[in-house]
Amino acid sequence: MNPKNSLLAIVFMASFTSESFAQQGNVIINQDEEITQLLKLKTEINTSENTSDRYRIQIYSGNRSEAEKSQSTFKSMDLEMASKLVYETPNYKIWVGNFRTRLEADRALVKVKSKFPTAFIFKPKKDKE
Repeated sequence: MNPKNSLLAIVFMASFTSESFAQQGNVIINQDEEITQLLKLKTEINTSENTSDRYRIQIYSGNRSEAEKSQSTFKSMDLEMASKLVYETPNYKIWVGNFRTRLEADRALVKVKSKFPTAFIFKPKKDKE
């Protein structure tokens, strides 16, 4: 093959290669709705009350009537955290939240302390859940 033909072949292959990789397209993802439902279910399971190694905030410890008042006050704050009335002899306690990390609990504690200055973070014992 003479040099002129080989040069022409190289130029032709280079231009053909660049054209073949210069494609554009759109990607359409068709996701089944059940996947979305499964992700929601997984989120609910991860935030369930029975998950161990979570942090909570205690906002009250004392008699039942005051505990119920504290729980009502907490619910009126509309912080989107669950509250739970727990009885540990001889006191009723109000526990709020269910946080994966200490950082999440610390952030929530700042909001809670505006109405409950004695609130604190703790990890419940597994048998108390």
